[in-house]
Amino acid sequence: MNICGCLVHASSRSVDSVRDQINALNGVEIHADGEDGRLVVVVEDTPEKLASELIMELHQIPGVISVTLTYHHFEDIAAEDAVSTNAQSSQVGD
Repeated sequence: MNICGCLVHASSRSVDSVRDQINALNGVEIHADGEDGRLVVVVEDTPEKLASELIMELHQIPGVISVTLTYHHFEDIAAEDAVSTNAQSSQVGD
């Protein structure tokens, strides 16, 4: 699981278009927006694209001034599942 919180700053005259293009991206969700063109966005890995690729797409949207990574959380779910499975297996014979 890979979750990124970003602050996207769009020009005030382009913010509606930027918002529409962000909403069209799978794995990207706007959680808040300000009247000054700032958008709080959460980006997650999808089966098709990594969060880092989606963040690069945000940079390419016309009207976007900047994209700043403000939060990042990563968990290797496969590794955690393996540890959990091993722990359960070792308890079976106890």
